[in-house]
Amino acid sequence: MHGKQGAEIKICLQSAQIQRFVGFARTRNGLKWNTAVCHKGTVRVSIGFLILVLGGVVPASSQTPTQPQPLWRRLGSSSVELMLAAPATGPVDQVWFSADGVLYAKTRAGKVFETSDFENWTPAAQPPDPTPVDNVAVPRLPEAGIQVVTLSGSQSSIYALGRQLFRSMDGGHSWDSLTAYGSQVVIGPGQHSVAISPLNPDQLVVANDFGVWRSMDGGLSWSGLNQLLPALYVRRILATPGSAGGLQVQIKGGAVLELQPGGSVWYRVPSQDSEVVLRERFAASLRDEIRGVEITAAASSGDGNTVYAGASDGRIWVSIDRGPINMVREKSPGSRVERIYVDPTEPRVALAALSGKGPHVLRTTNFGTGYFWDPLDGTSLPPDAAAHGITADRQTGAVYVATDKGVFWGRTDLENASPAPVNWTNLSASLPDAPATDVRLDPARVQLYAALDGYGVYATAAPVRTVRIVNTADFSTRAAAPGSLLSVIGGRVSSARGGNLDYPVLQVLGNDSQIQVPFGAVGPSVNLSLQTANGPVTRELPVQPVSPAIMVGLDGVPMLWDADSGLPLDVRNGAHSNGRLQIWATGLGKVRPDWPTGVYAPLENVPEVVAPVRVYLDGSPIQVTRATLLPGYIGFYLIEAQLPSINNAGTADLYISAGGQESNHVQMVIDR
Repeated sequence: MHGKQGAEIKICLQSAQIQRFVGFARTRNGLKWNTAVCHKGTVRVSIGFLILVLGGVVPASSQTPTQPQPLWRRLGSSSVELMLAAPATGPVDQVWFSADGVLYAKTRAGKVFETSDFENWTPAAQPPDPTPVDNVAVPRLPEAGIQVVTLSGSQSSIYALGRQLFRSMDGGHSWDSLTAYGSQVVIGPGQHSVAISPLNPDQLVVANDFGVWRSMDGGLSWSGLNQLLPALYVRRILATPGSAGGLQVQIKGGAVLELQPGGSVWYRVPSQDSEVVLRERFAASLRDEIRGVEITAAASSGDGNTVYAGASDGRIWVSIDRGPINMVREKSPGSRVERIYVDPTEPRVALAALSGKGPHVLRTTNFGTGYFWDPLDGTSLPPDAAAHGITADRQTGAVYVATDKGVFWGRTDLENASPAPVNWTNLSASLPDAPATDVRLDPARVQLYAALDGYGVYATAAPVRTVRIVNTADFSTRAAAPGSLLSVIGGRVSSARGGNLDYPVLQVLGNDSQIQVPFGAVGPSVNLSLQTANGPVTRELPVQPVSPAIMVGLDGVPMLWDADSGLPLDVRNGAHSNGRLQIWATGLGKVRPDWPTGVYAPLENVPEVVAPVRVYLDGSPIQVTRATLLPGYIGFYLIEAQLPSINNAGTADLYISAGGQESNHVQMVIDR
């Protein structure tokens, strides 16, 4: 996407509605924009946007309600930052080499993967037998209860697998730890298996509770092989990306992880799992009634006044308006309640996902009164597909289920009981072959997230959507601001008007559209009238003077640039100490001098943002050198900041503020 200095690069994005060429020449002072317009429209021209448009989701207009074909994108890697030698992942029980140097790993789930480049892992169709390992007796153990082994082809060395990895060169009389750093274990404790490459005797590989680790110098230094190893066992999706934070999940064992926008590695965060509190509350209240039975699921309405809970024996209880707890579904042996979904604003509507022999999907529209839970499995949901997660959109009637056979969706009446069968469609064609453990919609109900056992989290556009207005920057429902960009999801818009002002339609792509808020718009809200392909639609739009947001592609990559090189800042190209940072944003409000709505920002004498703009790196302010409209674009703003002297490489939290209003937080990579 970037050429040599002085070279102009042109990109053409074509559809039935839009064709635009955008080019830029890189100069020493940053980006010089050269724009030629084929048709009125604004597109994000960056690696992240090209993935969004050309390799993201199939446009909604090309999908049908009965046969959606989403293209899923993976969010983050399979690794977690735990301050070890490299990012870690889940438990791996065994590693071994083939005769030609291919490495095999068997995860705790029993799946075997292989790698020949020591980066990319693929399922092993016919793995060779593991390298023979012999248990041996030795005169002295380096740790109590440790396993001591010899490996074929390495009879001179004896290895001991315990909290650390030890090696003895004298038959077990003395031992050296290969993984110790002081009292710590650089690859994490709990060693299960060790292997030596047949091509290089100095190449050691270890499997432990934290993944797969390799040393190329006989154990003097270690690196991880965990970034793409499918061993991240996500059990629940706790939160989807938004202004308050990134994607949060709970993994096997209960730890909570977060992936910040733009990040590829997960980080542990303090648990704020409200379901655990609800389950414990119900278990305490029902202890005499549920002896020997586990409360396995709980969920509450948006205001928290109505709570449902389910048990391992299939029973379901409800507390309405903080009242008494009543059982609303009787025992059903072999029918464990795995997850409950409660409509946030209509708590009489709830869904339950169950494992066991079935049924696997239940619905109530009356709080379960009279033990009313009708099964929605029908004939198109596989009868042996235990369900683990469930979510829904009451306005469209769309229900999404995570099962052992993948992710399914169907449409039903979520307002009233209906005997009509649900026609379920499998959405997993482009997903890895693995059980789905959870599914969740974002707050705007336009993005669908799914957790796959071992593979982490994937996202796609929800196949069924009503007309909704979201912020173009991060698809959040944050308020609009004069001059900002909005995306109209699920509606091909031909015109928009509110508060006696026209809202220019900048782009129509498939069944989605993009509009700009007029610079003259005032709040606190606007009754926005949209003319769509299916007729007029009216939506209430909150408007405030500023509503800053950093632009983030649907692949999760924030639009950050190195101002000196013109290169995007990402995991391949990090920011540098004392460098200059460019941030693409929207929602910064009015500019000086005034600029007309729907017109590309000029290349020279670019209007400046009126509101005071700040940039924060890991919570500390850094110097802002300019904040203007983005030359050659509509609705985009450009913030340039001077990075300070930075000693620590790695990731940093970045956000902006305008007029005292804080933006979404994104992750920025910093190189040494």
